[in-house]
Amino acid sequence: MTRHLCMTAAAAALLGLLPAAGSAQTVLKWAHVYEASEPYHTCAVAASDLLSEATEGRYSIDVFPASSLGKESDINEGLGFGTVDIIYTGQLFAGRAYGPVAIGGAPFMFRDFAHWEKFRDSDLLQELYEGYTAASGNHITAMTYYGGRHVTANKPILTPADMEGLKIRVPDAPLYMMFPQATGANSAPIAFAEVYLALQQGTVDAQENPLPTIQAKKFYEVQTDISLTGHITDALLTIIGGPAWNALPEADRDALVKITQDTATCATDAIVKLESELVEWFRGEGVNVHEVDRTPFIEAVKPMHTGSTATWDQATYDRLQAIE
Repeated sequence: MTRHLCMTAAAAALLGLLPAAGSAQTVLKWAHVYEASEPYHTCAVAASDLLSEATEGRYSIDVFPASSLGKESDINEGLGFGTVDIIYTGQLFAGRAYGPVAIGGAPFMFRDFAHWEKFRDSDLLQELYEGYTAASGNHITAMTYYGGRHVTANKPILTPADMEGLKIRVPDAPLYMMFPQATGANSAPIAFAEVYLALQQGTVDAQENPLPTIQAKKFYEVQTDISLTGHITDALLTIIGGPAWNALPEADRDALVKITQDTATCATDAIVKLESELVEWFRGEGVNVHEVDRTPFIEAVKPMHTGSTATWDQATYDRLQAIE
């Protein structure tokens, strides 16, 4: 290489236009909308060193929390463009690409946490993953427990009648409207990063999320009551975008898949532990936490499981319900 070309290459490396000597590592972008304090984030951050070790330094991960790379709909779209490589996303957002994969995010779809765990490990879920890949070109590699979703408001929500006319924020995916629709509430789809302000200003009356999220997002500061409706046993999907997947050598791809699954276990265990502790923590903060008889809510929602808004067929629903 001539002296001129050497100088040009050195300048380009300094400007970030070329990799510097010995720096062949590829950094994957992992995006999500949750806070940096939450287990989803901390477990994903720890995955970077694990991936670097497993791939002998060829790959690492940068994790971008709190909607820093866009709203949930944005990061889902970014997977196909390669602007993000990995995301956490709700099942109902993934369902925009392949409707049946959203079934686990519907209200009262699971009898309890044990039913959800068996679904997570089932052949049915693997088939739904494959359908999603065929439809989107992206790859779901893991499912993380997000928690039981509960309603917060400035009054108790103890029966479906208490929901009537309530303006409740839901994520911006149509199936999140199933619970409000069944109980007579008014849905208000608002981006996650904007929910605190919407509650504070009274743009909406209520919102619904798991206890760890209510704590991390500080929704309890602007809502007086948490009603333990547990209407969705929710989960996050870890998805690797098609462009990133196709660029990975098979051995490195296998390492990344395993690490995302271990990350899901890490976050799931942490969320389960938090849920067991947070009711008393909220009460200590002066929040009114209400036990709820879920039966009337279940009866209101159940007809919608196979109604016109369902994005799965009867056979898929029956298989999920038959999991024991």
